[in-house]
Amino acid sequence: MVIIQDTREQLPYVFDRWPVSVQAAGLPVGDYSIQGFSDKVAIERKSLDDLINCLMGGNRIRFEKELSRARSFELFAVIVEASFHQISAKQYHGCMDPHAVLQSIVAFHIRYKVPFIFAGDRCGGEYLTFSLLQKFIYEIEKRFKQCRKMEVTG
Repeated sequence: MVIIQDTREQLPYVFDRWPVSVQAAGLPVGDYSIQGFSDKVAIERKSLDDLINCLMGGNRIRFEKELSRARSFELFAVIVEASFHQISAKQYHGCMDPHAVLQSIVAFHIRYKVPFIFAGDRCGGEYLTFSLLQKFIYEIEKRFKQCRKMEVTG
């Protein structure tokens, strides 16, 4: 599997625990995708402070535009390198109230059908990003095999 990492990614994952290669390229949406599927799958990585920043002011508008562009994707998720508890305990920089943060996340999930997955930390974020991309490829290959089987028997 070749993971595409967006060239604008500030703190890229290395994925050195898995048999994958990583290539940098400009992605239309998200920070990570899979070669040949960048119009179907993407993962957006957010540190907790980055997420808070994306929920305020002009950054919120830009973030919502990205979530809206991802609506057509088969898989798009936001991986948050933090826990739900860290938000509710306001363990982040910024003046946004924890309740407002959580309500924004819930609203975006419903409005844009985008899951926000709390990975606990950066290591968990890398693991979940790899796992989502790997499972996406597995499901694509499974569909392809089923279609080929139907063509042969049908």
